[in-house]
Amino acid sequence: QSVMVIVQIMWSAEVTVAFKFLEEGHENSVKDYQKKQIFMLSQLINVMLGDLSDDARLMITAICTIEVHSRDIVAKMIASKVGSAKEFQWQSQLRHRWDHSVGDCFINICDAQFEYQYEYFGNQPRLVITPLTDRCYITLTQSLHLIMGGAPAGPAGTGKTET
Repeated sequence: QSVMVIVQIMWSAEVTVAFKFLEEGHENSVKDYQKKQIFMLSQLINVMLGDLSDDARLMITAICTIEVHSRDIVAKMIASKVGSAKEFQWQSQLRHRWDHSVGDCFINICDAQFEYQYEYFGNQPRLVITPLTDRCYITLTQSLHLIMGGAPAGPAGTGKTET
């Protein structure tokens, strides 16, 4: 689980840096980051093809699931010509960050910020994140931010609990 949080903190930080370079005039900074992402994902796939314990394979599979979603988000931002970390398409993503001043992890999405609560998930497969999952993240986090709640409804086995 700590590996998953670190992967997400690194992704948020690296995309933010890519946007900073883009704003400073480095036109290809986000595209360069995308190339790095694709290379890292191919490296993870190569690791998956090797001889791994069941636990290690489960962890690498979970990282790959998160990395594929991250890759898709970056590709979507490139296609939409997102030019700043302040634009909604980036702000609406679930972004993890480590705050060195307080020594803790925070999760940001839109104008909401939550302290990471270190809920134990264990080494289990990750939910595949779809555009609907992203919309649920926005809706539910904004609801919690406004001191309200939410009640996801739908057929069994569609990811309501995991989301």
